[in-house]
Amino acid sequence: MKISDIKPEVTDMAASVQARLNTRFQEIDRVAEINTRKVMEAFQNHQVSDACFAGTTGYGYDDLGRETLDKIYAEIFGAEAALVRIQFVNGTHALTAAMFALARPGQKILAVTGTPYDTLRTAIGIAGDGFGSLKFYGIDYGQVDLTPSGDPDYAAIAEAVKEETVAAVMIQRSRGYEDRRALTVEEIGRIVSTVKAVNPAVYVMVDNCYGEFTDVIEPTNVGADIIAGSLIKNPGGGIAPTGGYVAGKQELVDRAAMRLTTPGIGGECGSSLGNNRLLFQGLFMAPHIVAQALKTACFCAGMMEEIGIATSPAVDEKRSDIIQMVKLGSPENMKRFCLGIQAGAPVDSYVTPEPWPMPGYDCPVIMAAGSFIQGSSIELSADGPMREPYTVYMQGGLTYESGKLGIMMAVSAMLDK
Repeated sequence: MKISDIKPEVTDMAASVQARLNTRFQEIDRVAEINTRKVMEAFQNHQVSDACFAGTTGYGYDDLGRETLDKIYAEIFGAEAALVRIQFVNGTHALTAAMFALARPGQKILAVTGTPYDTLRTAIGIAGDGFGSLKFYGIDYGQVDLTPSGDPDYAAIAEAVKEETVAAVMIQRSRGYEDRRALTVEEIGRIVSTVKAVNPAVYVMVDNCYGEFTDVIEPTNVGADIIAGSLIKNPGGGIAPTGGYVAGKQELVDRAAMRLTTPGIGGECGSSLGNNRLLFQGLFMAPHIVAQALKTACFCAGMMEEIGIATSPAVDEKRSDIIQMVKLGSPENMKRFCLGIQAGAPVDSYVTPEPWPMPGYDCPVIMAAGSFIQGSSIELSADGPMREPYTVYMQGGLTYESGKLGIMMAVSAMLDK
């Protein structure tokens, strides 16, 4: 299946959907412009120069670029400090380092947005029996579910944090592999206020994956003590080759750094191996690239609506992450949608996606991702667990134009059924 196989009726449908999206796209561009200014000001305030792009090897002492990038991330996110490192292998790794910064053995971390994302469950110890999990080290876990309507249960949160052993609250901003909406930054701020009103000593951590630059403020701007995410999602701009970040209060970032490396070293070491330029350039591009991904997601929702497939968020709904949930209803529809996304990719377009037992998940997962960087969620991809109700989670798109073609390919593949 190739781009030339897009059906004429799909091309006509795409023109109609795009015409409906002009107002929505204007709002996305407004947010991107504000965030671009924020990034530009941080670059200028910290005097980014060509010297910042030189890499270090070995221990990585005196890495000007690494230290400058930490300061830039802290400013952009309104935080005291940040830790931006290629040594984080993914978002789960960064989030785990942040969680270990929050609690000691005998204390509890309370998830207040329901069950966390699949890969975090193993790190916490609520799935599997992994050596070195939070549970392994005697850190307990508690949970407050969202309400049936998908809202935070503020009353239940206030009651749960009264427990003496609760040291921290964890919020998952994005939906993960769940039929729930992403939380707005305002809702996150209300959770923070609810927690701090009951017990100011309880830390609040936010899993910020997929949410960066979708709004003009971030969770740290509304009181979150620490946030974490992946550089091959939003803030890497499709250019960062790997890595993750932690940002927030200085003490907590320092603790996370000692989990990443070792006590006594923390963030003082860690060579950048010539990657600094890519991390700076990716961050510079990030607000624009996130806007492209949001436009692609809106277009996907509109096209699915045209063929009678339910989605979340809907076309005109406020978005707090880049993920588009598509409720396909059957394994066959999932395979065809992913086939179309893969066929519309610039890399590995000839490959047919098949479900496979992906590490960290409890069932086979199908993934379409013809990306320049392996597993990059800011590039156009679609994946989901092969279990009822057979929902695929589409995200990314380095350019709206290419993302649009990928969605058109997916619709064409589904119409071939």
